[in-house]
This record gives sequence, C-alpha cells and structure tokens, in this order.
Amino acid sequence: METIDLAYVGRGIHEELVAYVADQEGYFEDEGVHVAVRDGIGWGTERLRACATIGLGRALLSRLTDGIEWTVLSVNTHRPLFWFLGGPGVNSMEDLRGRRLAVHPAHTAPGCFARIVLRRCGLDPDRDLTCVARAPGDYQMDLRRLRDGSVDAAYVGSTLAPDQVAEEEGFHVLAWVGDHFQIPTVGVAVDAARVHTDSPAVQAVVRANRRALHTLAQRPELAVDYVASFLNRLTRNEAQRHYERYIGPYFTDDGRVDLEVARRAVDAVAAELGVRAAPAEPIYAAAR
Repeated sequence: METIDLAYVGRGIHEELVAYVADQEGYFEDEGVHVAVRDGIGWGTERLRACATIGLGRALLSRLTDGIEWTVLSVNTHRPLFWFLGGPGVNSMEDLRGRRLAVHPAHTAPGCFARIVLRRCGLDPDRDLTCVARAPGDYQMDLRRLRDGSVDAAYVGSTLAPDQVAEEEGFHVLAWVGDHFQIPTVGVAVDAARVHTDSPAVQAVVRANRRALHTLAQRPELAVDYVASFLNRLTRNEAQRHYERYIGPYFTDDGRVDLEVARRAVDAVAAELGVRAAPAEPIYAAAR
C-alpha cells in the first residue's frame, strides 16, 4: 500500500471536512493509499514541503513570496469560510471604522484575505481601524473578548457557525469573505520539487478527495451529518442551514479549478502582499 502525509494548516470544516469524509467513508483505503492526516498548523514551510497539503491559500502565499513550486491538484471551494463577526453595536462593515478587530496576522493567508475584503468594503486596515493580530485557533477566546468588550469585532473561521453564534450571543455577522473575495483555497497541493505530482500516492489522494467532494454534493443528508459532527453546538436544522448557505452551493463536485477566479485571486493577493504576481496557469493547471 502507498503511504503519504496530508497536512492541514488551519482548523475547522474549511480545512478538515473533505479529508475527513474521504477517511471516514474509506475512500483512501479504496485507492490503496495509507494517508496520515497531520496537523501542520505550526509547521514551518520546509517541513510542510515534504507533504501534500490541504492549505491552498498558504501554498499560494509561499509560492509568491518564496518561489516554492506549490502545484494545486484539486480544489474544494473558491469561497473561503471566514467571517467578520461584530460585537454589540457593530452592525456593519462600515461600523468597523475606528474599532478594534481581532484578526489573523497580515502575512498569513486568512489575514491577507481579510485585508483584501476590508479594502473592498472601503476600509484601510492600517488606518481606519485597529487590527489586533492573534494566532488562529478555535476562536473561543475571540468570543470571550467580544463579550467583555476588549475587541469590537473578530475575524473567525469554520470551527464555529457564525450565524448561530451571532443569534445566541447578540453579535452580528458583518460579512462572509466568500461573498467578497473568491480564491481556490483548500484542496490538495504539493511542492513539485519535493513530491512528484504524478506519484501513485499523490494521485490516489486526489481521486479520494474528488470522490469525497462528489459525496458532499450528491448526498446532502450525509453531508449535513458530517457538518453537525464538526459543529456540535448546532441543532440538525442549524447544521442543514449552514450546509445550504456555505457548503452545498460552493464546494466543487469534481475538484476542478475556475482559472478565471484563480487569475483574479493571484493578482489580488500579490497586490496585497506587495510582490510580483505570477501566472495562475502553472499553479492550478493540474486541477483543470
């Protein structure tokens, strides 16, 4: 049996859901590959290069800034599962002006996406609000800080369901990143200089990943079961609504990339980072 490490670089269904489905449904085993799903959140780039990675956003930033030949082989979604969540009295993105926002550091992929969305909403992240950088986690400390007023808003990921949290806590969902900025953001990628894209293990992971995507699209009841298993604060109806709003319509059925979306996204990320843009085709062509 072939073996390979597959690393996620963030927590939540954004990163973990598809690989989890592939594992739980036996798709890796069917493909004859033993996959060790690894927590690569704290790993440096050099260690990550030895694995296949789920984090396409981090891979793109690394390719643009370090020239590492990350190659995307399968794309799960073009709509990042991150949200701006406002505390009491912060009802809109415009209300962030002059406020304190807990957010990922600017040099990370989620932080870069946040800055792009802020600018598209007419806010300069360096002048119009105070960005309080914090390490990503499960965002429970962000909720605590929203409650005690030490921050006014938080940029949160998919370890929680923002609509349910907002309703329960009296907060406000200000914006979903996926409505404002699209980018191929999770899936399967490898550093082609370290891991051959056509190796049997890599191709087996890609096939299993795409089969899991097909399952999520074609078996919505099962998909909601998996969403509910990750977001266990939700009722079944809330998990259903979360799937229908953020996952069902936007996760791909086949792992293929939208190259037009990719081109615009690469240009936007490069501009935000202040580096030279790269052609999208060599990065994403294998996922066409």
